[in-house]
Amino acid sequence: MGRREMLGAAGVAACGLALTACGSGQAQEPPSLKGKVIAKAADVPVGGGTLVDDLQVVVTQPAQGVYKAFSARCTHKGCKVSTPKDNVIRCACHGSEFAADTGQATKGPATAPLASFQVKLEGDGIVAV
Repeated sequence: MGRREMLGAAGVAACGLALTACGSGQAQEPPSLKGKVIAKAADVPVGGGTLVDDLQVVVTQPAQGVYKAFSARCTHKGCKVSTPKDNVIRCACHGSEFAADTGQATKGPATAPLASFQVKLEGDGIVAV
């Protein structure tokens, strides 16, 4: 294998490990969420959650007054997860499921947990800390 093929193969491998798309040739950093209101408490039902498409975040309320936030990208192939229901975050692409309180993979093919974000309730907003 020549130098170009080796570099190409390394690039493909690096893109496969990234959680963001490599279509432009550059990995894009997710926007910083710190200090931002990412959802309204009224939009996050107990035992469910809400998907914040523009931030690629899913916010859950596994128990009354307990809010959690996770990446909305499945750790299997990077598909967007769906709105949480019954304390489960599901990926429609391949059937992976994640616990709404921890982000841990509970059903494969995903084995890694969703990336989590610390959040707190400020007034009626859920804010990333």
